[in-house]
Amino acid sequence: MENSSSIIAAPGIQPHQIVSREAWIKAHTQHRERELELTRFREKISQERRDLPWVQITENYVFDGPGGQVSLADLFDGRSQLFVYHFMFDPAWEEGCTGCSFVADHVDDSRIHFEQADLSFAAISRAPIEKLEAFKKRMGWTFNWVSSFHNNFNYDFHVSYRQEDLDKGPVYHDFKMRNIRSKEHPAASIFIKDEAGNIYHTFSTFSRGVEILLGAFNFLDWVPKGRNEPGDIMAWVKHHDKYNNANDAAKTCCH
Repeated sequence: MENSSSIIAAPGIQPHQIVSREAWIKAHTQHRERELELTRFREKISQERRDLPWVQITENYVFDGPGGQVSLADLFDGRSQLFVYHFMFDPAWEEGCTGCSFVADHVDDSRIHFEQADLSFAAISRAPIEKLEAFKKRMGWTFNWVSSFHNNFNYDFHVSYRQEDLDKGPVYHDFKMRNIRSKEHPAASIFIKDEAGNIYHTFSTFSRGVEILLGAFNFLDWVPKGRNEPGDIMAWVKHHDKYNNANDAAKTCCH
């Protein structure tokens, strides 16, 4: 570019071009066209997702909630659509997954709005309800969170695995047979309930598929340092009550 020079703007940023305002506008105009292409493609993919076939849920899943047992139908809370976040919380753990907690930090403010659009939200984990309630209180969350400790929901939706199954070899995960080591995995599943009370599973996404829920990443993607992830993805992320403790290293359990 004309009248350009190269400098290091800040620690952690590679040498960067500094140009005239005219050259800046030209480059950014070209980039804006690429962004619009991405927007249109994302809209196409979203419509394709809504057009995917559904499968009826015939299993009568019963969960442990704060007030006692609840069914999958109960989680709809009077609405016709349900967003389930498969929150990684093994029964043996004393706190929930760091990455899943990062996702959960984005839920309550959003659900104030999407509940008005006929969508309910629930997190489901294998840890006993007592552990979920204690961690939820610590984090200050108010969304619905129930335990699948006494049913096969997590196993049926391929987000949790028994160690003996992992030891045998590949297991079905994220629409493929895979060799994986972790017993717990992040995911999201969508359900809809018709007027007769029938429930259908419409969509699931796994691993980085849930990344779109992370609004904080959208802020970081616009800035020069990006997500600031040298090495392990999300290595800097902690439970939000641990950021002032430099000695409390994050556990990147989602990856």
